[in-house]
Amino acid sequence: MIRFLKALVLLPIAVVIVLLAVANREAVTLSFDPFSPEPVFSLVLPLYAVLFGAVALGILVGGIGSWLGQAGTRQRARYHRREADRLAKEAAELKTFGTPGFEPGYAGAGTRTALPAPAAR
Repeated sequence: MIRFLKALVLLPIAVVIVLLAVANREAVTLSFDPFSPEPVFSLVLPLYAVLFGAVALGILVGGIGSWLGQAGTRQRARYHRREADRLAKEAAELKTFGTPGFEPGYAGAGTRTALPAPAAR
Protein backbone atom coordinates (compact mmCIF):
# COMPACT_ATOMS: atom_id res chain seq x y z
CA MET A 1 0.00 0.00 0.00
CA ILE A 2 2.82 2.42 0.89
CA ARG A 3 4.59 1.55 -2.34
CA PHE A 4 1.44 2.45 -4.28
CA LEU A 5 1.02 5.77 -2.45
CA LYS A 6 4.68 6.61 -3.01
CA ALA A 7 4.27 5.93 -6.73
CA LEU A 8 1.07 7.97 -6.76
CA VAL A 9 2.94 10.99 -5.41
CA LEU A 10 6.29 10.58 -7.17
CA LEU A 11 4.97 9.80 -10.66
CA PRO A 12 3.36 13.25 -11.21
CA ILE A 13 6.48 14.93 -9.81
CA ALA A 14 8.66 12.98 -12.24
CA VAL A 15 6.39 13.96 -15.15
CA VAL A 16 6.62 17.64 -14.20
CA ILE A 17 10.42 17.44 -13.93
CA VAL A 18 10.73 15.82 -17.36
CA LEU A 19 8.39 18.43 -18.89
CA LEU A 20 10.42 21.24 -17.28
CA ALA A 21 13.66 19.81 -18.67
CA VAL A 22 12.23 19.42 -22.18
CA ALA A 23 10.68 22.90 -22.22
CA ASN A 24 13.85 24.66 -20.96
CA ARG A 25 16.63 23.26 -23.13
CA GLU A 26 17.91 26.67 -24.21
CA ALA A 27 21.45 27.50 -23.21
CA VAL A 28 21.95 30.28 -20.67
CA THR A 29 25.15 31.85 -19.41
CA LEU A 30 25.73 31.35 -15.72
CA SER A 31 28.17 34.02 -14.56
CA PHE A 32 30.06 33.99 -11.27
CA ASP A 33 31.49 37.49 -11.77
CA PRO A 34 28.79 40.12 -11.15
CA PHE A 35 31.10 43.16 -11.52
CA SER A 36 32.53 42.88 -15.02
CA PRO A 37 30.52 43.16 -18.24
CA GLU A 38 32.60 40.34 -19.75
CA PRO A 39 32.68 37.69 -16.99
CA VAL A 40 35.96 35.95 -16.30
CA PHE A 41 34.34 32.75 -15.07
CA SER A 42 31.06 31.71 -16.65
CA LEU A 43 29.38 28.54 -17.80
CA VAL A 44 26.95 27.98 -20.65
CA LEU A 45 24.38 25.45 -19.47
CA PRO A 46 20.78 24.49 -20.28
CA LEU A 47 18.30 26.35 -18.08
CA TYR A 48 16.96 23.12 -16.56
CA ALA A 49 20.49 22.20 -15.39
CA VAL A 50 20.80 25.55 -13.60
CA LEU A 51 17.38 25.08 -11.96
CA PHE A 52 18.08 21.50 -10.89
CA GLY A 53 21.48 22.51 -9.56
CA ALA A 54 19.92 25.30 -7.50
CA VAL A 55 17.31 22.93 -6.08
CA ALA A 56 19.98 20.32 -5.25
CA LEU A 57 22.12 22.97 -3.54
CA GLY A 58 19.09 24.14 -1.53
CA ILE A 59 18.34 20.59 -0.43
CA LEU A 60 21.97 20.07 0.60
CA VAL A 61 22.19 23.34 2.57
CA GLY A 62 18.81 22.70 4.22
CA GLY A 63 19.82 19.17 5.19
CA ILE A 64 23.08 20.37 6.73
CA GLY A 65 21.25 23.12 8.63
CA SER A 66 18.67 20.65 9.92
CA TRP A 67 21.38 18.19 10.97
CA LEU A 68 23.27 20.91 12.86
CA GLY A 69 20.04 22.11 14.47
CA GLN A 70 19.35 18.64 15.87
CA ALA A 71 22.76 18.29 17.54
CA GLY A 72 21.34 18.87 21.03
CA THR A 73 18.62 16.28 20.52
CA ARG A 74 21.15 13.68 19.36
CA GLN A 75 23.38 14.48 22.35
CA ARG A 76 20.50 13.99 24.79
CA ALA A 77 19.53 10.73 23.08
CA ARG A 78 23.10 9.41 23.43
CA TYR A 79 23.12 10.35 27.14
CA HIS A 80 19.78 8.65 27.81
CA ARG A 81 20.82 5.55 25.84
CA ARG A 82 24.02 5.23 27.89
CA GLU A 83 22.05 5.75 31.11
CA ALA A 84 19.49 3.10 30.11
CA ASP A 85 22.30 0.65 29.25
CA ARG A 86 23.97 1.31 32.61
CA LEU A 87 20.72 0.77 34.50
CA ALA A 88 19.93 -2.40 32.53
CA LYS A 89 23.40 -3.75 33.36
CA GLU A 90 22.88 -2.90 37.04
CA ALA A 91 19.47 -4.61 37.05
CA ALA A 92 20.97 -7.72 35.43
CA GLU A 93 23.71 -7.79 38.09
CA LEU A 94 21.16 -7.50 40.87
CA LYS A 95 19.09 -10.33 39.36
CA THR A 96 22.18 -12.51 39.04
CA PHE A 97 23.83 -11.90 42.39
CA GLY A 98 20.80 -10.89 44.40
CA THR A 99 20.25 -8.01 46.76
CA PRO A 100 22.57 -7.92 49.81
CA GLY A 101 20.77 -9.01 52.97
CA PHE A 102 17.98 -10.68 51.01
CA GLU A 103 16.86 -14.12 52.11
CA PRO A 104 14.35 -15.81 49.82
CA GLY A 105 11.16 -16.93 51.51
CA TYR A 106 11.47 -14.52 54.41
CA ALA A 107 8.49 -12.16 54.68
CA GLY A 108 10.53 -9.15 55.72
CA ALA A 109 13.08 -9.70 52.99
CA GLY A 110 15.65 -7.01 52.65
CA THR A 111 14.68 -5.17 55.82
CA ARG A 112 16.96 -5.04 58.81
CA THR A 113 15.61 -4.29 62.23
CA ALA A 114 17.67 -3.30 65.20
CA LEU A 115 16.99 -4.83 68.56
CA PRO A 116 16.48 -2.40 71.45
CA ALA A 117 19.41 -1.86 73.73
CA PRO A 118 19.35 -3.99 76.87
CA ALA A 119 17.78 -2.25 79.84
CA ALA A 120 20.21 -1.30 82.61
CA ARG A 121 19.48 -3.01 85.96
